[in-house]
Amino acid sequence: MKITESPLKDLLIIEPAIFEDKRGYFFESYNIEKFNSISVSHQFVQDNQSLSQKGVLRGLHFQNPPFAQGKLVRVIKGAVLDVTVDIRKDSETYGRHFVFELNEKNKSMLFIPPGFAHGFLTLEDNTIFFYKCTNYYNKASEDTLLWSDSTLNIDWKIQNPIISEKDMEGKPFHGFLSLF
Repeated sequence: MKITESPLKDLLIIEPAIFEDKRGYFFESYNIEKFNSISVSHQFVQDNQSLSQKGVLRGLHFQNPPFAQGKLVRVIKGAVLDVTVDIRKDSETYGRHFVFELNEKNKSMLFIPPGFAHGFLTLEDNTIFFYKCTNYYNKASEDTLLWSDSTLNIDWKIQNPIISEKDMEGKPFHGFLSLF
């Protein structure tokens, strides 16, 4: 397993060792000892999975403390443009975003610690997105940043994504008061 720091502090890119032959492939997607060895000592308590068609944009979501969530995200089938935004007020990378393609071919994962907003755009039909969470979902703590916010200036590489009403009503980053 190769673990690389992203340009955003504490956000990690994880590339598993993949063993392939004529039968298919095998890889270890999670190992608590390996994660603890790189100081990722968060315990995962919930797994989530979604299916989306090409052009669906979900995000930018997060949960406020005390229900903040860290996430280990990956694509099982298809591909996404994955986007994270650092919303930790005291972080040297506060307000910056990172874009990374996760897909079924590269099998890469991202570890997104608490204090990041997260979203993704599906690049293929029938994309299956999977993530492990360090805290349980809590509706009263959920929040959303506006995916198209001009201050964040994220290039989603799409003009008219398919988006939920909740995501269309996300908060603009300018004037956003982070609880992290």
